[in-house]
Amino acid sequence: MRKALDAVYLASGWLAAFFIAAIALVVIAQVSLNLIDRISTLIRGTAIGLTIPSYADFTGFFLAAASFLALAHSLRDGAHIRVTILISHLSSKVALALEYWCLAVAAAISCYFTWYTGALVIESYSFNDLSPGMIAVPLWIPQTAMLVGLAILSIALIDQLLSLFWGRQPTYLDTGEGVLVGDESEDSADRTATEKHHG
Repeated sequence: MRKALDAVYLASGWLAAFFIAAIALVVIAQVSLNLIDRISTLIRGTAIGLTIPSYADFTGFFLAAASFLALAHSLRDGAHIRVTILISHLSSKVALALEYWCLAVAAAISCYFTWYTGALVIESYSFNDLSPGMIAVPLWIPQTAMLVGLAILSIALIDQLLSLFWGRQPTYLDTGEGVLVGDESEDSADRTATEKHHG
């Protein structure tokens, strides 16, 4: 099960990277076409009118897909921004309880948005909603990428919550930020060493 989940998170990250690369390629292609038009204007006095139809729409869709598909992989690798100024000054028990609360709330919110986005995808598909650009794209297609990303994020958050419940260190803390699981024994060992030193 662990290997399967890690494979899903990794595949999601690679998909996000693919869409980022696709954005770069589309932008480079459009800039190149604009450059050709500019050169044509300087030489012939008129532009050829080269453009990628709805390129702004496509890059927007690719950006949304990349953003949502990268969420679970980023969480797994500890790349999300965490403000630890409060939790770093708490005792290990309180910090652990707060971590439980944060993961539970995040998982609940993510599951809610997954459900809501799923309903949005079904609605867009039912009503055949289309993008307003030169190329009319059925909106359920880019929305599905958002749905998949949110679903994988929900799984990842529940996975981290269960790992914490089973006494394992969350993977997003494996980056040297700190240790939650096993803190108490280390704290007591440190206190014992300090007492011996002062005694």
